[in-house]
Order: sequence, then structure tokens, then C-alpha cells
Amino acid sequence: MKEIYFDNSATTALSDPAKKAMTEAMEIYGNPSSLHSAGLAAEKLIREARKSIGEALGIRSLRDSQLIFTSCGSEASNLAIFGTVYAKSRRTANKIITTDSEHPSIENPMRRLEENGFKVVRIPTRNGVLDMEMLEKEAEGVLLASLMMVNNETGAVYDVERAFKLIKEKSPDAVTHCDAVQGFLKRRWNASSLGADLITLSAHKIHGPKGIGALYIDPDIIKKKKIIPYLLGGGQEYGLRSGTENTIGIAGFGAAAKDGFLNLGKSLDSMRELREYIIANLPDEIRVNSPMGECAPHIVNITLPRIKSETMLHYLSAKGIFVSSGSACSSHSSAPSGALLAFGLDAKDADCSLRISLCAENTGEDADALCKALSEGLDTLVRIR
Repeated sequence: MKEIYFDNSATTALSDPAKKAMTEAMEIYGNPSSLHSAGLAAEKLIREARKSIGEALGIRSLRDSQLIFTSCGSEASNLAIFGTVYAKSRRTANKIITTDSEHPSIENPMRRLEENGFKVVRIPTRNGVLDMEMLEKEAEGVLLASLMMVNNETGAVYDVERAFKLIKEKSPDAVTHCDAVQGFLKRRWNASSLGADLITLSAHKIHGPKGIGALYIDPDIIKKKKIIPYLLGGGQEYGLRSGTENTIGIAGFGAAAKDGFLNLGKSLDSMRELREYIIANLPDEIRVNSPMGECAPHIVNITLPRIKSETMLHYLSAKGIFVSSGSACSSHSSAPSGALLAFGLDAKDADCSLRISLCAENTGEDADALCKALSEGLDTLVRIR
């Protein structure tokens, strides 16, 4: 039985360039901090990966200190949030702006900060659109703003460029952070025009390896020391993330980013066309939760007619078709998806929703098999009363 993978927002398969780079990096065993030739060879690999990721971000002259490698996207976001909040005086400002539909790696740190006395304002994202009116009202006296680029469950693209510009106008000293994990190499943008001082990236969402992420840092943040480390040790990664670098993972990250950037146009067109094809061929009973604004090309969120998402997920899995009932990071939670509730679904519909997420390798035949299986599942599975 052929396996059909439509869960690329959870993780992606390793690309051939990433596999090749990692295999070659396995032979370079030196510690990148060592001064002998083995260490310098490892350091060179890291430097080359930084350059490739920088070019994918639209920065050809990226300084090494602008891209800090971490163990994952979650760690990068935690560094961005705690590293900037505790680098600044709470006596001048303690307001933090985020959205009501963030990934757990943002929302859970926000809850921790609330426990510690910070004021966290969550901007509504109903129908996948940022509430700019509320954002404008709250944009003064801001310490940190952390807004995701693409919602990992609905595919909604938030207008973070406009939001960050508005916040900077009213709070010039604010630090802006963007979780771009689902937006990196999934839409056209560059770091210089985004308006974010800090940008979170993750390798395994772009056909790189798991266990490696990165935080882009604007030079002005480094110059003004607006970020401090929270993982302390030997001072690696320019003092901002201690711990011996994962050279193999970094090499794979760099290769995946280079390959993704070189094939960006073709990849975006392929995913966009397949997304539209799937939507057009879904059974009529299924509702597509399409954002009112821009939508990422690789995510389709659907609501089933009175069939629990987990029930349909297992039905599809038995046929070798893999989708998701929500974020992989919160798949063990029994609570309804916060992102879908924020989008406007009620708890019952949220519990009957699936996420289909694509990559450029998916085909029309894959889509046909998915739509056929969904139709068969609607006829077979027991409906909720």
C-alpha cells in the first residue's frame, strides 16, 4: 500500500540535498569551537549554512552573529521572548502583544510571563485576520510584540508587516518577534521588509532535519544589547546559546534552505495549485475553513459533518493517508484547538476538523486518493448525535 503524506505542517521528509550534506558532515567530527583544523572544518560548515539561510531570508551580507542556531523552533522562540523581556527594564514597560491563536511555543511562555506580572494582550484573529483596530489601541507602551506569520492550523497569513510598523510607530523601543516557522519558504518575503527584530525558523518544516532551529536577530538588537541568553554555559553562538553546535543538523538545515530557496517559485505554484484542486474536489458535506485574508499555499483546514477528527484520522491512516487533527505539538491534548476557536469555530466543530498540509512532492493522484477516502469515510463512519 502506497503511503500518502499530507501532514507537512507537522514535519517534512528530508530533501536529498539535506541528506547529502548531513552524510558529508558526519565525517567532520571536530568541535566548532576548537582552534585546530578539525574544529575549523566544522566551523566552516556552520558558516556556510548560515550564509545559505541568510540568502533564503533575503540577506546576502548576513553577519554570523545575526543567526543563532538552537535545538528547534520552540527554543528559538523562547530565546526571543525571555531573552528580550528580561534584557529590558520592566519599569519602563511591561505590556506584551501577541495573538489569540499562537503556537504553544509562544502561548505557554506568555502564560509564564503573566504569572510573573507582565501584561499580555492577545489580539483577536477571527476568520484568520488580525484585529488591527484593537492592535492600534494597544500599540503604546509595548515592551515586546510576538506575532506569527502563518497560523499552523488554519493557514491564515497575518499582516505582520503592517502590525509591526504600527507598533514601532507608537512604541519605538519595542522589540518585535515573528514566528515564521510555517511561513519560511512557504511564501515570498524577506527579513529586511518584514519589520521583525527577531525571526524564528525551523529546519524540519522545510525538508531539513529535526532538532535544529534558528533565531534571526536584527543587528540593532545586538548593538543595543536588547537580548540576553537564558541557556548559559560555554558561550557558543556568540554568547546567546551555549552548548556545542549540532554541526550535522546545521549542515542539513543550510542545504534544505538553499534547495528550497532555489526552487521557491516552482514549489509555491505546485502547492497552491494542489490546494485549490483539493478544495474543489472535496465532498460537498465538508466545510473548508478558509481565512478571509491571504492564505498559505500548503494548508487546508476542513470541518467534517458530525464526525470526530480523530475518528476520520484513524480511518485515513488505515488506508495509508496521513493528515492531522491539529498542531502536532498539542496532539495529546483533549481540549479543543485554541487556534480554531479563535478562528471562529465552536468547540464541537473544532473537534471535527482536520488539517491537510502539502509539500511540493504531493501529486494530483495523492489528492484524488485523499478526496475519495474522505468521501468513503463520510459514508462509513458513525456520526455524532
